[in-house]
Amino acid sequence: MGSGVPCLVRPGCQASACLRPSWFGWGGEGSLGKPSPKMAPQRCFRRLLPRKLSHVSLWKVILGLAAILLITSALRKKFVLQAMPEPISALTDGTFTFYFNWSVYEALFPHLQLYRCQEVIARDDLCQGPSRAPLLLLAIKSHLASGGRRATLRRTWAQTAEVGGFWLQPLFLLGATSNQKQLELVVQESRVFGDILMWDFVESHHHLSLKERCFLQWVHGHCQRAAFVFKGEDDVFVNPVALTKFLRQTPNVSHFIHGHIHYHPAVKRIGRDAIPLPLFPLGHFPHFALEKGFLVPGAALPALYQASLWLPTFPLSGAYWGFLALAVQLPHKHSGDFRAWEKMEDHLTLYQKSLMVHGVSMERMEKVWRELRGSTRGWPK
Repeated sequence: MGSGVPCLVRPGCQASACLRPSWFGWGGEGSLGKPSPKMAPQRCFRRLLPRKLSHVSLWKVILGLAAILLITSALRKKFVLQAMPEPISALTDGTFTFYFNWSVYEALFPHLQLYRCQEVIARDDLCQGPSRAPLLLLAIKSHLASGGRRATLRRTWAQTAEVGGFWLQPLFLLGATSNQKQLELVVQESRVFGDILMWDFVESHHHLSLKERCFLQWVHGHCQRAAFVFKGEDDVFVNPVALTKFLRQTPNVSHFIHGHIHYHPAVKRIGRDAIPLPLFPLGHFPHFALEKGFLVPGAALPALYQASLWLPTFPLSGAYWGFLALAVQLPHKHSGDFRAWEKMEDHLTLYQKSLMVHGVSMERMEKVWRELRGSTRGWPK
């Protein structure tokens, strides 16, 4: 047998000391974890090579392996990039085509585009209700200073309960504040009730869109079992018996966003909801539901979350939901039982048949709740 054949493949050849096991892997001569000073790693490697292999040939092998690794890495990156969708630059609903100039969004509203959702108060195990009942998540936008409103809602419709065959789970969505006293009160409130989810962006009108984007991320990561989500605000009255009845009896209820729908609402150029012309040159938005309260099917949440990754964050949260729904081709369906921004006669029958009513004082809300609880079957106690 020629001397140029490596010891590993020569019959009857004993493995060199550099291949004997030690506590740290393949170590030195007879040591338990201490490589022999007589056997450097380079010498071990050489003893496994044919003796006639020159230093030039060895370097060729090393360079060849390096080239293969570089090519493999480049191909892997190429296929990963090909698998990732491109940021959305345009959407159409058949009437209007909406273009998104990402550089303008980043210039005018950089924080909305660059912000990465960071929770201050987390709720990772909230969606753990009875598995026998489909989950209706009540996701309520609130403000740190609105502790009184949250208290009223907890005494009325924002309760953990089983109603109409659904398990209702309230969740209040908050941003941060620089007011340390308010922050401490909210942390204490969260410890007591366990129904607050809070991020570290500061509350503001434009940051409501961040609240929507971060909510979709949270749902995707922690609440995929939600059958439906009621997206609302903390100044509305919700009838949980009528709401769950609506979900049970409406045909194809999971195929739409349900609410008080604005069809191609006009863009405002002045006031709190003003949108700069360079950001959005068109005069109309896509359809979207009034933010005071609307229903989103749980089956659409994964696609809505993915769309939030590739759409710019629009500075108005209602229109932002409209773009998200358009991106995943989720249509809207109007229902007059989502009552908002209208003058109504304040009779108990109105609250009995309505899904949601906006413009109710906190005192009136509690009185209506007590009256309905005493007169309506299936009302949560």
